[in-house]
Amino acid sequence: MALKEDVQKALDKTRGYLRQDGGDVELVDVSEDGVVKVKLMGACGGCPMATMTLKSMIEKVVKAEVPGVKTVESV
Repeated sequence: MALKEDVQKALDKTRGYLRQDGGDVELVDVSEDGVVKVKLMGACGGCPMATMTLKSMIEKVVKAEVPGVKTVESV
């Protein structure tokens, strides 16, 4: 399942930024239709800026790194 591995590598690129603020991200699932589901953890889990971080940083990186990803959602 190369798609899942590629998404994981893209998420790894966001971890440094997230960990600076006491957070992290965990890959939950990658669907065949390009929907990536992640769980924001640590400080990111309850942060009021979590949606912005998810869309403007995590989703942007994953979509740029992995062709075929349509969206990244938090679960």
